[in-house]
Amino acid sequence: MIKQLLAAQRHSIVLIGFLAITLPALAADPLPSWKEGANREAILGFVEKVTKEGTADYVPAPERVAVFDNDGTLWSEQPLYFQVVYMLDRIKAMAPDHPEWKTTEPYKSALSGDLNHLVSQGMGGLMELLTVTHTGMTAEDFSSSVADWLDTARHPTTGLPYTAMIFQPMLELIDYLHDNEFKVFIVSGGGIDFIRVFSESVYDIPPERVVGTTLEAEFELRDGIPTIVRKPEISLVDDKVGKPVGIYRHIGRRPIIAGGNSDGDLQMLQYTTIPRDSNDTRPRLGLIVHHTDKEREFAYGRESHIGKLDKAMDEAPDRGWLLIDMKDDWSTMYPTKP
Repeated sequence: MIKQLLAAQRHSIVLIGFLAITLPALAADPLPSWKEGANREAILGFVEKVTKEGTADYVPAPERVAVFDNDGTLWSEQPLYFQVVYMLDRIKAMAPDHPEWKTTEPYKSALSGDLNHLVSQGMGGLMELLTVTHTGMTAEDFSSSVADWLDTARHPTTGLPYTAMIFQPMLELIDYLHDNEFKVFIVSGGGIDFIRVFSESVYDIPPERVVGTTLEAEFELRDGIPTIVRKPEISLVDDKVGKPVGIYRHIGRRPIIAGGNSDGDLQMLQYTTIPRDSNDTRPRLGLIVHHTDKEREFAYGRESHIGKLDKAMDEAPDRGWLLIDMKDDWSTMYPTKP
């Protein structure tokens, strides 16, 4: 009996010793879904450089700002931006109360799924659909509508909930930056109020750190209850040249990291990384997620109607931006447990 107890004790000691050696090694890898390579090392090296006190490259924690696009950078965006899918689903849900939509554009094309004809009508048609589905309601009603849709909607190709189609490597990068006292913001062409519904639960990015295309709103007392009502006018289109403006308005600090995936992010990358003068020597990092994996996600770039990556890809080598190849740089695409 004593020998058995001693043997069990020895086994326990060996197991504890093994765990003491292996667990720290496992915990030390902040980017387990990133394959070994130059891009992974560049990210790790940059964060280590700007967080090492007493060096010329050290950046104080309050000034460690990172901004990331959402569509195509933090989650998928094909075959349509997910917010556009929400808009079309809302039109279908509202259609029974509007029989005239069956013969009236742009509603007719939206209801029939004729997206080519819908797009051919230009921004006017899309803006009309946006106005009907996104405005004339309280902020709470809109948020509830988005939350209900996210709970039930499924992607037409993968069958996954849209919030399950977030990129595991980017989640790891966000967590890594948080661990190193970065303030991480979403800066998206998508609607600010749409993204705020799920940003905290999905990305661990609180709603006050979301910058996006913004509709006007006004305050009302409805039956004595303070209420925000969404209006049909747009106050900020947070895309292309609008992204640096959104950063200026909402954040008030120039980022030191910017990540995107398309030409819509070009100006944000430029604003973040291009030195303003010879005294602007602070380290800065730009990265572009390149969709190259048609097996696990989608493959597209220069000719895509969604997430076109052309000018930004050409500019990347001269600017030193990292071109993240999804197929070659990521071992995992989506989280195994959504």
